[in-house]
Amino acid sequence: MSITPPPRSRPHWPVWLALALAAIAGLAGWWWMGRPVALPDAPSSRIACVSYAPYRRPGETPYDAATFISPERIDADLHALSQRFDCVRTYAQGQGLAAVPAIARRHGMQVLMGIWLGRDLEANAREVAMGIATARANPQALRGVIVGNEVLLRGELSPQALAGYVRQVRAAVPASVPVSYADVWEFWLRFPQMAEAVDYLTIHILPYWEDEPVPPEHAVRHVAEVYARMQQAFPGKRVMIGETGWPSAGRPRRAARATLVNEARYLRQFLAYAGTVQMPYNVIEAFDQPWKRVQEGTVGGYWGIFDVHARPKFSMTGPVVEEPRWWCGWLAGALGAAAFAMAARVRGRGLGASLLAGFATGAALAWQGRQMVYACRDLFEWGVSAAACLAALATGAWLARGIARRLAGMGEGVPPPAWLRLGWLFGLAWYGLLMVFDGRYRDFPLGLFALPCVGYALSGWLSAKPAMPPAEHRLLACVLPVLGTLVVVQEAGLNFTAWLWLGLNLTLALPVLLAWHEVAGLRTQQA
Repeated sequence: MSITPPPRSRPHWPVWLALALAAIAGLAGWWWMGRPVALPDAPSSRIACVSYAPYRRPGETPYDAATFISPERIDADLHALSQRFDCVRTYAQGQGLAAVPAIARRHGMQVLMGIWLGRDLEANAREVAMGIATARANPQALRGVIVGNEVLLRGELSPQALAGYVRQVRAAVPASVPVSYADVWEFWLRFPQMAEAVDYLTIHILPYWEDEPVPPEHAVRHVAEVYARMQQAFPGKRVMIGETGWPSAGRPRRAARATLVNEARYLRQFLAYAGTVQMPYNVIEAFDQPWKRVQEGTVGGYWGIFDVHARPKFSMTGPVVEEPRWWCGWLAGALGAAAFAMAARVRGRGLGASLLAGFATGAALAWQGRQMVYACRDLFEWGVSAAACLAALATGAWLARGIARRLAGMGEGVPPPAWLRLGWLFGLAWYGLLMVFDGRYRDFPLGLFALPCVGYALSGWLSAKPAMPPAEHRLLACVLPVLGTLVVVQEAGLNFTAWLWLGLNLTLALPVLLAWHEVAGLRTQQA
């Protein structure tokens, strides 16, 4: 015998509170992005050295053998960089980069010239031969030669083989040109024998990428501690920081947030520190590198001091604004409010609910759209992301219309089909699995999932006739809180975005679990 629960009546004020908080969050979030943040000024806008990779046009990547950077492009880049930098660091010889030292010399710059090494021994031999020839032809332009970059970190060569390449280059280039190898600082401690093959150590200290990510407020102190530790571990060897910097966009790692303000904060504070200890250093990097997003997610493409159009992303003095076009979020919210109000066709309390829900929806989708601008790499990703946003908008509008009708006393209307909720339950669970098992480079799509999650939570609260959810709904609703909790645990509870992600998992799962519990309890009582 089927059990039909009696109609229930719950207070409306929690729904009004939730709608008001959602709209306020949209207002406050975009205002927060647009407020000027006061930061300490850098001692100078001039920087000692910066990593130079010219692969910033669509489709360009160092892994494509057909890519070639013309001397004219290199000349234009170095002419612009010479206004603020004394030196550039390169990483390879191929694809036209062997021309960098000669061109840099014309602009009064020096070069930390890189020779790329990997698993391919034939390619290594070609790179080493080109690097030796370039060094012999331009010794006055070279501040040093760096043989291999993070080869030990990638596990592509043994320390013995790597040291052999370093010694080969050391024996072939002029004695006035020092030779080094570059890797993250932990790998110098893991393979201290490499110090015997080099003239000086080139270490990478990237607080954002540490195994224990360092928040931006403490990042420069961490650099100073690591630098002092390396000097103590290798007495008598000069130590240079070959890479340090901060990303301006991408997912947060624990308390390390990738934002434009934090990039400006870190670079200004690091330059002030470097000036007090007279330390040789190189900042990563000159230009944003879109191709790195394939390897490192969104964050990989946004370590540049300049964007892909060679425009400076922030100044070295004065306040910094995270999003100058913050008002677009408010505009999107206003458009959403107007659209929801017209679509709902309700008055009084229902109209107020539609306006609040529409504003929150527009602000959330604008937030997600901003993330898409940074994250999407090609037309396929743009298409998938846009389709997902349209689905979220349609779901949110449908649910908001029903919520407005209930608050206005006009009945429930036509509820969304069960398969739509199943789709969002499955989508959130699937992405949650990716976050748990492969989340290092994945963003949190909060703006996308906020619409269906909050909408279903409020709709479930107002529902007068709870029904037993299908088995697949109940299964996924049990999984979601577990996955969300695991993400918070992986972030050591320090990532505020991870807590918001857990909140969305709970808002989508709890209505299903509560309806299941309520109907099952009634069946037990009647039995």
